[in-house]
Amino acid sequence: MATKFNQLGLIGCGLMGGSFALALKRAGMVRHVVGYSKSPSTVILAQKLGIVDQAAESALLAVSGADIVLIAVPVAATEATFRAIRNLVQAGTLFMDVGSTKVDVVDAARGVLKERLPFFVPAHPIAGKESAGIAHADAALYRGCQVILTPVAETEPRLVDRATEAWTAVGAQVRRMSPEAHDQAFAAVSHLPHLLAFAAFAAVARQSDGARFLELAGPGFRDFTRIAASDPAVWRDILLANRAQILGQAAIFKAQLGLLEVAMRDNRPEVLEALLRDAAQGRGQWQMFAARGTTPPPPASK
Repeated sequence: MATKFNQLGLIGCGLMGGSFALALKRAGMVRHVVGYSKSPSTVILAQKLGIVDQAAESALLAVSGADIVLIAVPVAATEATFRAIRNLVQAGTLFMDVGSTKVDVVDAARGVLKERLPFFVPAHPIAGKESAGIAHADAALYRGCQVILTPVAETEPRLVDRATEAWTAVGAQVRRMSPEAHDQAFAAVSHLPHLLAFAAFAAVARQSDGARFLELAGPGFRDFTRIAASDPAVWRDILLANRAQILGQAAIFKAQLGLLEVAMRDNRPEVLEALLRDAAQGRGQWQMFAARGTTPPPPASK
């Protein structure tokens, strides 16, 4: 690759950060990785696994000497991380995060980094596993996934290009959008679905016969509620960080659910079937275009 980095400063040695470091090393894009985690045992394990070459005693020391920095901490800890490292945020060094929300991250960067904001390229890799932690780091985690970059007006274009090259080198497909557009889109396709999965499982499990019902659950229920096994602390932070957009999407969902409920309540099979067919056809068309890596046309207005 044309772009190589001498040193990656990794802040947060979990699944996302560890996988990025491992993938970057395997792609020949970085020579040395310095890692920091609040848990010393995590960094020790990262060294044993060959993901991290050197442990740092603080987030600030992980940044020292780095020409690329990845902040892979929960979104609620991002602002505190910016405060910890701001004195070593140097021009020419690429700083990125992996947070699932972007407006709050950009606001924190703007407030803390101030004149250093141009060196930060907000990023959101759409990847993950049910099993978290550095022990599950995988150099192939980002292969074929999308990574959304949300640069702002102040962001240095050269660093956006370097970020694009870094993510492309680990196999990702890079897209760019504004922080606001990102949060609106992912409220619809990620954040609300997680909220619904948590609610759906709890709605069954908390019934008096919930345990018996769960014994009868098949693949459909398992598939639908799989993401309810996600880390509650992580999703607490995401749901609160993007709550305005998620609540807006929840209102849209309730309206659609209401149409189905009315059709059922009024015993109108033709209306119910039409609503179901519209959704099924839309899902089929979306899946077909997604498999091709293209975008389906917008639905015809009714």
